[in-house]
Amino acid sequence: MAKKQNKTWLNDKGYGLPFYKQLLDNLSEGVYFVDTSRRILYWNKGAERISGFSSKDVLGAHCFDNILLHVDLKGNSLCMGLCPLVKAIRSGKIIETEAFLRHKDGYRVPVLIKTTPVRDKKNKIVGAVEIFSENSARMTMREHIQQLEKLALLDPLTGLANRRYTEASVKTYLNQLNRYGWQFGVLFADIDNFKSVNDTFGHEIGDYVLKIVARTLEENSRSFDVIGRWGGEEFVILSQNIDRNMLSTIAERYRVLVESSAMKLPKGTLHVTISIGATMAGKKDTPKTLIKRADDLMYQSKKAGKNKVTIGP
Repeated sequence: MAKKQNKTWLNDKGYGLPFYKQLLDNLSEGVYFVDTSRRILYWNKGAERISGFSSKDVLGAHCFDNILLHVDLKGNSLCMGLCPLVKAIRSGKIIETEAFLRHKDGYRVPVLIKTTPVRDKKNKIVGAVEIFSENSARMTMREHIQQLEKLALLDPLTGLANRRYTEASVKTYLNQLNRYGWQFGVLFADIDNFKSVNDTFGHEIGDYVLKIVARTLEENSRSFDVIGRWGGEEFVILSQNIDRNMLSTIAERYRVLVESSAMKLPKGTLHVTISIGATMAGKKDTPKTLIKRADDLMYQSKKAGKNKVTIGP
C-alpha cells in the first residue's frame, strides 16, 4: 500500500522544502522559509527577482548573514532585535511590516512584509515563512521611466529623468502652483566626497556608485514624483502634494536609505552618503530661483558636516 503523502509545509522532522514548491516558485512575491535559528531552507523565484540573490547565494545561510539587511523608515536594522521573523517565532502571531531590503547590487528596495510562524504536527513552532512584495508605486515608476526612454528624456548612465526633463517638470509644477495652488517641494541632493571615490577607486566604481544612489532614490520615491539627475553627482527630486513637514520626512528618508546602501568591493564594502537641501516652491519662484535655493541649502548641509538634510522656507 502506498504511503500517504504528507501535505504539510514541513516534513516529519520539521525541516525541508514546502510541498507546494512549484506553486510558490511561480509567485511574483518573494517567499522564504527559516528554521528557529533563522537558517534559510527555502527561497523562491520571486525572492530571487526582487532581491537579486539566487537560492544558491542564500540556502543554508542565516537571514542576518549580510543578505537582505532590512531597515525601517528611520534606518534602524530589523535583522538585530527587531526582526519580524524573530517576532513571529516568539509570539506565534502573524507580523506585518514595511521595510527596505538591500538588493544584491547595493541599492535599497521598499517592500511590504508578512511573516507567519510555521508549526509541525504537534503544533510546535519550527520556523517561519516570510512573504515580501514590491511597493506598487515602484511598478508605476517603471512604466513612467519606459515612457521617458522612448522620448530620449533619460539620463543614459543612471536611467533617471535627465536635466532637460527635470527642468521642464519644474516649469510645469510652478504653473500648476500658480493656477491651482498645488504645492510641491524640491530636494537637491549631492553625493558626499564623490571626487575622492573616483580618485581612489576609479571612474568605473564612481559610475556604479551613481547608479546605486539613483536606484535607491528611484525605488523609494512616490509614483507621481520626479527623480532626475541634474549633473555630475547631483540629483533633483520634485515632490508634489506635500507640506514642509512632509518634505522634511521624505528628505530624511532618502538620506537614511542612501547611507544604508552599499557596494561590495574586493577588499571590503563601499558606503556613500548624500547631503540634501530641501525647500517648498513659492508663487514668486522661477525655475532658476527655486533650484538655486535648494542648491544653496544643500551646501549648508555640506558645511554642517555632510550626510545631513537642511530644510529652507
